[in-house]
Amino acid sequence: MSDDLYSALEAAVPDPKKALFVLADGSEVTYGETFALAGRIANLFRQRGVVPGDRVAVQVEKPWQAVAVFLASLRAGAVYLPLNAGYTPAEIAYFLSDAEARLFICRPESQATLAPVAREAGVAALETLGHDGSGSLLEAAASESEVFEPVPRAADDLAAILYTSGTTGRSKGAMLTHRNLLSNAATLVAYWRFTEADVLIHALPIFHTHGLFVAIDTVMLSGGTMIWRTRFDADEVIALMGRATSLMGVPTFYTRLVTHQGLTPEATRGMRLFVSGSAPLLAETHQAFFERTGHRILERYGMTETCMNTSNPYDGDRRAGTVGFPLPGVEVRVAEAETGRVLGTGEIGVLEVKGPNVFKGYWRMPEKTAAEFRPDGFFITGDIARIDDDGYVSIVGRAKDLIISGGYNVYPKEVESEIDALPGVVESAVIGVPHPDFGEGVTAVVVARPGEAPDERSVIKALEGSLARYKLPKRVIFAAELPRNTMGKVQKNVLRDEHAGLYQTPGAA
Repeated sequence: MSDDLYSALEAAVPDPKKALFVLADGSEVTYGETFALAGRIANLFRQRGVVPGDRVAVQVEKPWQAVAVFLASLRAGAVYLPLNAGYTPAEIAYFLSDAEARLFICRPESQATLAPVAREAGVAALETLGHDGSGSLLEAAASESEVFEPVPRAADDLAAILYTSGTTGRSKGAMLTHRNLLSNAATLVAYWRFTEADVLIHALPIFHTHGLFVAIDTVMLSGGTMIWRTRFDADEVIALMGRATSLMGVPTFYTRLVTHQGLTPEATRGMRLFVSGSAPLLAETHQAFFERTGHRILERYGMTETCMNTSNPYDGDRRAGTVGFPLPGVEVRVAEAETGRVLGTGEIGVLEVKGPNVFKGYWRMPEKTAAEFRPDGFFITGDIARIDDDGYVSIVGRAKDLIISGGYNVYPKEVESEIDALPGVVESAVIGVPHPDFGEGVTAVVVARPGEAPDERSVIKALEGSLARYKLPKRVIFAAELPRNTMGKVQKNVLRDEHAGLYQTPGAA
């Protein structure tokens, strides 16, 4: 297999005439058409001044052509920078500036707002791509040749940068190499038994690891097909199962499916694999899905910085509440956070991983990168875990109070900083509270100034212009003070316990 991701994906094309995408209107887009478009876009990138190593930032919805943009970026030797479609202009300004993007692709309806943002960030060129394939990008690419000699890339060259927030400070860019992405995709093809016969229902977003690298790269490297949907709809997904073999989703997908009357053994008869990730899957959901279908969901564990690390087995016991075993080529261990001392079976500590999937480091943050790796090369994930006697890994908590809501990472400090800046607010604490649909609901506990108390609606409304929608609190609770320990640190565990049943009552957000 080639060292670079693009060459490997191109070499894996089963037949240029085979369908890569099946669209909502029933039409198909072949492998040949997708790679031809990637060639034209790569030539356009060159016309726009993109050279190997340049960052190509993309904030679009989910047109199938966005996959051709990703392939074109790899083909041109550029570094792909996918951005959440929900990011605000203020957030986009930071990412474009920090990454020093050469080219930015956004939605046509966002051009008027984001063009000045891009100029201020020093972006040299801007193009647009709509959900239906409209926009300047494809119009300009139409006159370009589909012939484009791929730029040679070494295994350690960057293929992508994905920004992941920290609990303090600004978001940091995880640098993913061709080796990282290719090794992980090849491992998943083998471990999850993907072949040319597979048809994946793709209903995930394509701006993060799960929807982009895990789903798309795995299917393309195996020569399979994707039923392409812009969003998850339980009615539609159940109707599609008769034409598919697999589904990758976040826990929200499965909580909605298990309450759907159409989820039956008959509906899922042709399916061979249901994968869940990006957030913890409740054991109750795992069991309910099995009772309804006879299928056991395969839960796995990954991170932006590492792609996939562990997986429950394809053959064997898929244990609810665990994320399975280390994938082939990946080492995992549990250690004391402070000392790095490796802990034994059953002991709880911070999970550390090592392997070809582990990222190169944080973009232009050498000190942060050094702090997150042990001297022997293990990456400190920040997730709290234990490994049982049978080798199954269980994630039992998150060291840095990360909230995962609907499969998206939300870091409390970012939300707290925005709330604390609002008039009438003394301080705030943002926590994740169990939510029946989203896994965790972003919840803000706010201490207001006497006589200046804002209300819940006004706080949420004030945040809408500065934070992506998935980061917005679902509830804002007011308190006289925040609980603290003897060192003055806010005890978020106390707040989580106090409000644990907030979303369990009928009518809760």
